Amino acid sequence: QVQLVESGGGLVQPGESLTLSCAASRNVFRPNTMGWYRQAPGKQRELVATITSGGSTNFADSVKGRFTISRDNAKNTVYLQMNSLKPEDTAVYYCNLRGLFDYWGQGTQVTVSS
Repeated sequence: QVQLVESGGGLVQPGESLTLSCAASRNVFRPNTMGWYRQAPGKQRELVATITSGGSTNFADSVKGRFTISRDNAKNTVYLQMNSLKPEDTAVYYCNLRGLFDYWGQGTQVTVSS
């Protein structure tokens, strides 16, 4: 069983930045895809960004140009750098690891408010 531990959420003002981290508890068979999804109150969970073990990335249109995703395969960790945050980015952000199996983190709250 793989556990994903997220960190870095919090309360920020519009225009500010935040970095989320997600570490897997052990090495995971490759190839795999790690990524971030988010769920705002009353809405469905949606993709934010993903990155494969080979480094290919995919972003939701709403975050392109503002968010970047990266990973450290040696540390089994994925990062989400969020810049120019907007109130509509407010949500619980979930880390995901997809390989032979599908794993989810417990979620971390990101609130963007003045």
